[in-house]
Amino acid sequence: MTVKTLPLVFEAPRRGKPPTHWFDLSPEERVEATQKLGLPRFRADQISRHVFDRLETDVNQFSDIPAGIRQELGEQLFPQLLTEVTRRSTDDGATVKTLWRLHDGSLLESVLMRYPQRTTLCISSQAGCGMACPFCATGQGGLKRNLSQAEITAQVLAADQQLAAGLVPGTTGRLNNIVFMGMGEPLANYKAVMGSIRTFLAPGPNGFGMSARGITVSTVGLVPAIQKLTDEGLPLTLAVSLHAPDDELRDEIVPINTRWKVAEVVDAAWEYARVTKRRVSIEYAMMRDINDQVERAELLAKVLKKRGDWGWVHVNLIPLNPTPGSKWTASRKADEKAFIDTLERRGVPVTLRDTRGQEIDGACGQLAAANQ
Repeated sequence: MTVKTLPLVFEAPRRGKPPTHWFDLSPEERVEATQKLGLPRFRADQISRHVFDRLETDVNQFSDIPAGIRQELGEQLFPQLLTEVTRRSTDDGATVKTLWRLHDGSLLESVLMRYPQRTTLCISSQAGCGMACPFCATGQGGLKRNLSQAEITAQVLAADQQLAAGLVPGTTGRLNNIVFMGMGEPLANYKAVMGSIRTFLAPGPNGFGMSARGITVSTVGLVPAIQKLTDEGLPLTLAVSLHAPDDELRDEIVPINTRWKVAEVVDAAWEYARVTKRRVSIEYAMMRDINDQVERAELLAKVLKKRGDWGWVHVNLIPLNPTPGSKWTASRKADEKAFIDTLERRGVPVTLRDTRGQEIDGACGQLAAANQ
C-alpha cells in the first residue's frame, strides 16, 4: 500500500499573535497586570473569582471592580477569544460540537459529551495539524498555527458556561474530564498546553480546581515531548495514537513514525506509566483492510507485552468516523470482533470506544473543513 501524505510540520506558521488574555497569565502576572491598570493587588483575586468561580468574562458583570476601569480592563485583559460559528448536537443533546473562529479567522472545534457518570470536553490545541495522517481530516488540512494558552483555556470556560446554562440536558456542575484529542498535536504546542493544564488544575480562585486524573493528553508519538511530560510529575493520562504495531504500515499512516519508530514510542509510553503510575491508553483507529487484520492484533499484543505486564497499558479501539469522500472507512463488525477477541485471548485489556457524532461531522476537523 502506498499512501500520499503531506509533509510533516513541526513549527507552526507565524500569523497574527493572539491578544493577551487573563488566561495567559500566571497568578503573579495577574497581580502585576492589575497594578499596571492602577488597581490594588487584591483586585486580581476579585477578578479571578469572577472568572473561575462565577464563569464570567464580561467585565460589565464585575460589579465589585470600579466602573471607571472596567472598559480598559476588558480591552487589555479580556478580549474576545472565541466566536461561535456553528453548534451541532446529537444523541438527544448529550453530544454538542462547536466550531469556533479565532481573532485571525482560524477555526477550531471542541466537543462536549455527557456520559452517565461524567461530562467530558474534547478540546483542540492547534488550528489545524502538521502531522499529516492521511485518514484524518485535520491532518490533511495542514497546520495553520498553534493556539495560545488562553485560546485553549477559553474552550473549557465556554464548556462550563454551556453546562451552567443548561445546554446539555441531564448535567449539573462542571466538567469532570478534559481530553486533548481535538484538532492538533498537543505535544507540538507543549508550552501552551502545559500552561492551560496548570490553570485547569490550580485551585480557586486561580484556576478551575480540576483533578489531574481527569485530564488526558494525546500524542501521535513525539518521543522527546513524552519524556518531558514524564518529567513534569503530574498524574495525567497519556494517550498514544499508535494505529499500527509495525513500522512498515505506521510509516505510511502516521508519518511521524519516520522520525520515532514504534519501539521508541512504546518505550517512552511505558516509562511514562512507570514514573507516573498512570495507565497509558493506546489509541488504535480501526480502518477497513488497512490495520484491522488478526495478525496485526497478534503483533500489537507482542509489542506491548515486551514492556512488562498488562497493568501499564489499555488498548482503546476506535471505529473510524470517515471523512466524506475519503477512501478511509471503518472496519467491518466481524473484523472488529476478531481483533478484540485476539487481544483478549492474549490477555490485553481492550475496549471499543463508544461512537458519537457521525451525523454532526463528529470526526476531528470535519466541521472546520466544511466551513473553510
